[in-house]
Amino acid sequence: MKIKHQLAIFNAITRLVIVVVLWFSLPILIENVVYNHINDSLLEKKQKFISKLNNEEIKDFRNRNDPTETFASFSTMHNEFLQLYRAKSTFSNFKTFFTNESRTIENEENKYRILYYNFKYGKTNYILEIGNNISEIEDLTFSIRLFIVVLIGLTVFFTFLLDTFFVEYLLKPFYQIINKKIKFVNTPESFDFTPIASHSKDFQELDEVINEMMLRVQEHFKNEKQFIANVSHELLTPIAVLKNRFENLIQNDSLNEIAIDKISSSLKTLDLLKKIINNLLLISKIEKNQYDANESINFSNLFNILLGELEDRIDEKNINVEKNIIHNYYFKGNSTLLHILFFNIVVNAIKFNPINGKLIIKDGYSNQNYFISISDSGPGISTAQVSEIFNRFTKINISNEGQGLGLAIAKTIAKFHQLKIDVSSSKRGSIFKIEFPLS
Repeated sequence: MKIKHQLAIFNAITRLVIVVVLWFSLPILIENVVYNHINDSLLEKKQKFISKLNNEEIKDFRNRNDPTETFASFSTMHNEFLQLYRAKSTFSNFKTFFTNESRTIENEENKYRILYYNFKYGKTNYILEIGNNISEIEDLTFSIRLFIVVLIGLTVFFTFLLDTFFVEYLLKPFYQIINKKIKFVNTPESFDFTPIASHSKDFQELDEVINEMMLRVQEHFKNEKQFIANVSHELLTPIAVLKNRFENLIQNDSLNEIAIDKISSSLKTLDLLKKIINNLLLISKIEKNQYDANESINFSNLFNILLGELEDRIDEKNINVEKNIIHNYYFKGNSTLLHILFFNIVVNAIKFNPINGKLIIKDGYSNQNYFISISDSGPGISTAQVSEIFNRFTKINISNEGQGLGLAIAKTIAKFHQLKIDVSSSKRGSIFKIEFPLS
C-alpha cells in the first residue's frame, strides 16, 4: 500500500474517532453546563421565595394549618412551577437537592428539573419544590449535538480532502523521482540528472543521492563496456595473426594428413573465437547506442530477404514455411540490427525443427500493439529454460552448434528498439512473439 493511502486511511480513522467521541461526550458536557445554569436559577428563586414567606398569601396558607393543603404556583406555559407543603415527618437538618422528574400539570406532562428544599419555619416542617421545564432543553441539546456533529463531520470530510491533496502535492516529487530516474531508465546512459523541483528537503536529498549513485554506476558501466570492447579488439589481432600462420602452414607439402587435420581444427576454433568476439563487440556497440534508429522498415521485405538467405538450411530439412506478413506496419529503427534479431530467432527455429517440420511467420495486433510471431514445430523449451535462453552463452541443447549468443543479441537489439519478446512453448513447438510499441 502506498504511503499516501496509508496517511489518508490514518487521517480518516482519527477523524472518525473524534466524531464518535464528540457524539457521546457532547450530551454530557451540554447537560452539565445547562443543569448548572438551571440549578443556580432555582437556588436564586428559592432564596427569593424564602424571603417572602411573610407575604399575605403564603401567611394565610401557613395559618390554615391544613396538612392536606398545598401552596402552588404555575407559569402560564407550565415552564415553571412552585409548590410548598407541610412535611409528613419531622427532620432536624435543612437539606437541598436536585432531581429530574416528569410532572403532569393541568393534564400536560413535561419533564422538569426540580429543586427540593426541606426547611423548618416556626414550629412546622415544610418541603419546597421549584421546577423548571427541561423538555425543550433536551430537544435543544439534541439539536445542538446533531448540529455540532454534522458541522464536525463536514469539517472532517473537507479537511480529509485537503489533506489528501496536500499529501499528493508533497509526494509528487517522490513519484517524479521514481518515474523519471528509476522506473523508466533502461540504461545508465539514458539517466536524466536534471534536479527534480521539490519543497521538501528530504526529497531534494534523495534526488541528490540518486544522482550521485547513478554517476558512479554510469562510470562503472562505461568502464565495463570499454573493457569488453578493448579486450575484444585486442583479441582480434592475435587471432588474425594465428589464422594467417595456420593458413600458410597448411600449404606446406611436408605435412602429413594428421597434422593437416589438427591445423584445420585449430582454424575452425579460431573462426569460432572470432565469431564470439564479433558478437560480443556487436552487443557492446548496441548497448553503447552506437547505432542509428531512423530507418523506415518494411517487415514483409525484410523477411523476404531473410528467408532467401536461409533457403539452403530450410531446404536441407525440407521445412514448410508459411509467411503471413499482411499488415502495412512501418517501424522506425535500424534495419541491420532488426535483420540480425529476426535472423537469429529464425535460425533457432530452423535448428530445432525436425525434418519436414513447419515454420510459421505471421503478424497481427494484440491490445492495439503490432506483433510478429515466429513459431516452429520442434520439441519445445522447458519452463526452466525459457527464463534462461536470453542469457549470454546459454545453450538449450549442448550437442547443437552455436555459442549461445544468438538470442542474447536478439534481446539486446529488442531492448535497443524498446521491443518486447515473449516466449511460449509446449511439446508441439515454441512461439517467439515480438511486440512493438505504440506509435
